[in-house]
Amino acid sequence: MDQSASITEKVPDHLEGWMPEISSPAMLEAVVECAFNYRGDITLATTTGRTFEGYVYDRQTGNSLPLSKCRMICSTGAQRVAVPYSEIKSIAFSGKDAASGKSFQTWVEKYLAKKAAGEKNIGIEAEPLE
Repeated sequence: MDQSASITEKVPDHLEGWMPEISSPAMLEAVVECAFNYRGDITLATTTGRTFEGYVYDRQTGNSLPLSKCRMICSTGAQRVAVPYSEIKSIAFSGKDAASGKSFQTWVEKYLAKKAAGEKNIGIEAEPLE
């Protein structure tokens, strides 16, 4: 079995609350990629004992783990940090996924359910963002 396929199988559909075990460089790269695409805060712990909470706005992969880095904006202020992949001990998807349940498909399903129930004046306006 392809290693990337086995890693993909370990990634859940909903990342909120996920605390993956990073067991290989390939898994680390996959988890950082998930963190980059996540629409909430993550908690990143380093091998040097530092912990950062915030969101990943960039990741750069080099020829090795020390040359690859994850860049974050910390939620405790405007502090930006760059953490080499070689220093990442763990990543927890600790913040609420701000877009969870707000997909277009979810909206269509709610609209059709209201329409089927006979509700009037349901319109096509989107729900306000929170």
